[in-house]
Amino acid sequence: MISISANLNIMIKAAEKASKSIIRDFGEIEKLQVSKKGPHDFVTKTDKHVEKILIEELSNTKKNYSFLTEETGIIRNKDKENTWIIDPIDGTTNFLHGIPHFAISIALKSKDELLSGLIFDPIKDEMFFAEKEKGAYLNNQRLRVSSKSSLEECLFSSNNEGVKFCNLNMRCSGSAALDLAYVASGRLDGYFQKKINLWDIAAGALLVKEAGGIVNNYDKFDINKIDIKASSAAINDKMMEKLKNF
Repeated sequence: MISISANLNIMIKAAEKASKSIIRDFGEIEKLQVSKKGPHDFVTKTDKHVEKILIEELSNTKKNYSFLTEETGIIRNKDKENTWIIDPIDGTTNFLHGIPHFAISIALKSKDELLSGLIFDPIKDEMFFAEKEKGAYLNNQRLRVSSKSSLEECLFSSNNEGVKFCNLNMRCSGSAALDLAYVASGRLDGYFQKKINLWDIAAGALLVKEAGGIVNNYDKFDINKIDIKASSAAINDKMMEKLKNF
């Protein structure tokens, strides 16, 4: 029996409740209201509604915790040391195109430490979660990163243009949160990205670390754009050498 904290239990229940809206709306993609925030940045009514549900559910029992969210930004409450970090739908473009690869991502940061992280893929019903020094799990099964030692056998993911020069086996899935969850579960061997937001990678970074992987610059994460490189411990040095000019 896995022992989880009260905070993680709240996160799980909030994600499960919010996922009902995502599943419903995913079945009615053509009817969704979509607006454009930037050249490749879309937001739907579903994003906003899911974020609202998550904020309400997390606030029910932790009324004073602050928030950092994709749609709303920073919400400063009385407790400024504890912050919920939320991405309501990581992989919105996939969602809009009917591609079933997206997730809810929630993390809890206390002062400068990530304490809990959760990534929930509602379509595949896969709940990835981790807590500091307690390991990483997928639907209550312990996760470990890949043990492959040869880069030729490994599979990596990044959404940055120009990564072909790295000469690595690459995929682009459209969801940073799930990419990191897949590194933690050994489905992918590494993930790297430049100038990404904290809400995209906070939960996933903790998952990788607690699954025995390495996340470079882990202790330097803040609310600004982040450069992240994450992989299994077995190939981290080799990956970093390949990415030295990245």
